[in-house]
Amino acid sequence: MTIADNLDKVQARVAAAARRAQRSPDEITLVAVSKTMPLALISEAAEAGQIDFGENRLEELLEKVDAAAEAGLGTIRWHAIGTIQSRKTKLALGPIALIHAVDRVKIAQRLSRQAGDAGRTLEVLLEVNVSGEESKHGFTPASMKAALPDLLELPALRYCGLMTMAPFVADPEEARPFFRELRCLLEDIRQNYPAAKHPQATWAHLSMGMTADFEVAIEEGATIIRVGTAIFGHREYE
Repeated sequence: MTIADNLDKVQARVAAAARRAQRSPDEITLVAVSKTMPLALISEAAEAGQIDFGENRLEELLEKVDAAAEAGLGTIRWHAIGTIQSRKTKLALGPIALIHAVDRVKIAQRLSRQAGDAGRTLEVLLEVNVSGEESKHGFTPASMKAALPDLLELPALRYCGLMTMAPFVADPEEARPFFRELRCLLEDIRQNYPAAKHPQATWAHLSMGMTADFEVAIEEGATIIRVGTAIFGHREYE
């Protein structure tokens, strides 16, 4: 199977899940998770029509931005999908379409300050740890709600929605409650902090669902899914 074949299969599954939820597949952005993958495979995916690619490490993302530009892959949109360390926030000022994992107030403050100094506005998602697993990063739902008034005062961030990682489970249905909780949380935020009153917030997106569970995530309202293995195959290392 080629990467183009894999993409076709994933897109067919996306469309089927969207139909089950009475949604349009056009509402869903597929981010191909290309961490550790060589440029040759990214190029193959891009040539097959894939536009959005996600990287966990900012250093690797920026290296690939340069390599892709040299290779003439100018249509790629890069997503930063991993946790950002405090000392590396300046790297997030690179050509990144969307930062998925703003997981605490300190990171948001540093990103806003550095982006403001550079005359930039960064589009971000707030990462929420809805499962409560200690191994996962992110705000708790309660701490995010408490932090929102301060977060919305940061001038150089545009809040585009929420992101989560569900627990790794054998049955994707077991992830459904966590996706549903994130959707309900976003609906609550939209009511209490509407974009009409907070122009720096669109609250448009739910980034949730990966190879093992993206169909359930779509059924629960995901607008962005992050899929690696189903496109590129299993990684030799993480």
